[in-house]
Amino acid sequence: MKVVVVGSGGREHALAQVLARTAEVIVTPGNPGIPGSVDTPVLDLVADGSVDLVVVGPEQPLVAGVADRLRKAGVRVFGPGADGARLEGSKAYMKLIAEEAALPTARWEAFTDADLAASHLATLTPPYVIKTDGLAAGKGVLVTDSLAEAEVDVRAKLEGAAFGAAGERVVIEEGLTGVEVSVFAVCDGTRAVCLPVAQDFKRVGDGDAGPNTGGMGAWSPLPFVPEGFEEEVNRTFIEPTLAELTQRGIDYRGVLYAGLMLTADGPKLIEYNVRFGDPDSQVVLLRMTSDLAELLAAAADGDLTTVPAPTFADDTAVLVVAASEGYPVAPRTGDVIDGLDAADAVAGATVLRAGVGADDQGRMVTAGGRVLNVVGRGADAAAARATAYEALGHVSWPGEHHRTDIAPA
Repeated sequence: MKVVVVGSGGREHALAQVLARTAEVIVTPGNPGIPGSVDTPVLDLVADGSVDLVVVGPEQPLVAGVADRLRKAGVRVFGPGADGARLEGSKAYMKLIAEEAALPTARWEAFTDADLAASHLATLTPPYVIKTDGLAAGKGVLVTDSLAEAEVDVRAKLEGAAFGAAGERVVIEEGLTGVEVSVFAVCDGTRAVCLPVAQDFKRVGDGDAGPNTGGMGAWSPLPFVPEGFEEEVNRTFIEPTLAELTQRGIDYRGVLYAGLMLTADGPKLIEYNVRFGDPDSQVVLLRMTSDLAELLAAAADGDLTTVPAPTFADDTAVLVVAASEGYPVAPRTGDVIDGLDAADAVAGATVLRAGVGADDQGRMVTAGGRVLNVVGRGADAAAARATAYEALGHVSWPGEHHRTDIAPA
């Protein structure tokens, strides 16, 4: 099977690695650290009819309708069309679908007027949760106990100062308390199979300090989650969502990524994303022992019953993000990355290239905010964590920073 992966980060590097166990893989546009990368538009790559499957990694092209264009060209695609991708493209739309499907989720209101939004905030109790309605690369959410900070954030978003067009409407939600987890459901339009639960760490600093990021680390599986949790998520959230989408004429074939809060009243939906999460899917995918290409192709064909259920290794994976100076506000790029060979050589470690480029001497340099995903695997979280940090210890560049508290020690 010949597979094209669309994207350029650590998620796409992980997808390419796992798919390459059974398939020929091309990544577009990829990056200099991902084998098989080509800077060729995906529609050009599939023009000769030799590609058996396209897997779309990031949310932006899905929201823009790339899967629709590929399907129109007769290509098998794993990724929803633009109608399904609205679940991530508009948080207000996602909440509406959650209401119609009767999913357990936080109460919410949407606003385009800053004064009305501020008045609504004054009626709530902390924590206050304010989200941009549109795409904001995982950074458009503020959770705060300060009403004053919440009001400033609402005005910055709605007035275009914070996130431009993505913030022209905001969603204000009831604050939920508990532990946040991620579940990825592979969907074929009517059915789904949920992969093992993971947890990511959003804030930039140790102890969940500082601003939200796209994710600074992750681990899976989670020993505090009861057996059968993924099946419960499928019954309670994923299947009703697919049924609601079907009722609206939406044939959803791709990943449905449920961000869930484990509250005292049970799991509640925080958000849906329409692609594999980054970095939390990496710690799930790398543990896969079955054929990922076969699974995603069956979902793209609309019939998951034609393939066996996916299987995973019994070990634990822990991922730590190494970020560039200034991330997440103003990441610096162009710094030479030292120590990659030594990090790659650590037993049990996988160093995924995320925001990397190459200089005119062929050296790897920083080219984004989240530069590397350093993954360790071991018999338990402590062993996996130790391996990840051992490998990370070999890597350096000016201003590199990472969290030191990813997963239990």
